[in-house]
Amino acid sequence: MHAILRRLGRLSQFAAGATLALALVAPAAHAQPVSLNQASQPGYTQTRYPIVLVHGLLGFKTLLGVDMFYGIPEALQRDGAQVFVAQVSGANSSEVRGEQLLAQVKDILAITGAAKVNLIGHSHGGPTVRYVAGVAPQLVASVTSVGGVNRGSRVADLVRGGLPPGSVQESVANEAVKGLAQLMGVLSGAPDYPQVPKAALDSLSTAGAADFNRRFPQGLADGCGDGPSAVNGVRYYSWTGNRVLTNPLDPSDAPLALLWPVHGEANDGLVAVCSTRLGRHLGDYRQNHLDEINHFVGLRDLFSVDPVTLYRQHANRLKQQGL
Repeated sequence: MHAILRRLGRLSQFAAGATLALALVAPAAHAQPVSLNQASQPGYTQTRYPIVLVHGLLGFKTLLGVDMFYGIPEALQRDGAQVFVAQVSGANSSEVRGEQLLAQVKDILAITGAAKVNLIGHSHGGPTVRYVAGVAPQLVASVTSVGGVNRGSRVADLVRGGLPPGSVQESVANEAVKGLAQLMGVLSGAPDYPQVPKAALDSLSTAGAADFNRRFPQGLADGCGDGPSAVNGVRYYSWTGNRVLTNPLDPSDAPLALLWPVHGEANDGLVAVCSTRLGRHLGDYRQNHLDEINHFVGLRDLFSVDPVTLYRQHANRLKQQGL
């Protein structure tokens, strides 16, 4: 059994690394989408407060001309939304990333004159935006978690099992991922934020998430249902994907498919659907973890809703709520 677990751990690390490489490097060879496949509807996405998009692990704002949230900011801005894309540490704890985001939120409020922001976080961006709402609810109108690691990921648990704290393996892996995160920071023109991959791994584990949730329980669902829809004046929402093989042309599908069995329940490849629940849950879609931000360069399940449409619909939802 131990041999099998070790093999699964190595397989998970390889699959996760391959998925990230495909998502972060290959899209740079393509231009931004010319058509977003939605007719313009002036005012449709014009929220009262600015929208701030927050990336997950090893994410970025723009890398070599390609947006992490592929085509999404443009689609929201076109019909009235003020949109900002945050840049936080690609690999660090939820709390460190949250403090970095909080500073950017204050800058955005100063620039726009707005009283609050609408935060939308993908993957590790979910706990990151929850941290800001937890420590400064007066600055946040809404929190939306997309494929958020709100109760941890079994993939992180498996990787952590193969990298015991204080071990040589952990040290080597930490330095390798740290170097990758720093390189991506340089290529994306990001601030020189600290990169501590082992802190990120701990935050993304089920044990780390449980500790975070004890301190920041706002909006957290009990089990796989909805959580409180409003806490301390902040509205909470979530949605996620529940598939891995979504498009035969998408090279990220195969690595994510290798991770599917690790969770033991429906998942998007990296996060189980029940782990993503926060506030009012808006649905599970035929998307994998990268489809949720419209990667790999917009390739997706043709029988599922366009990811860009989900963001537009949500902006309109926030507008209708006076947010």
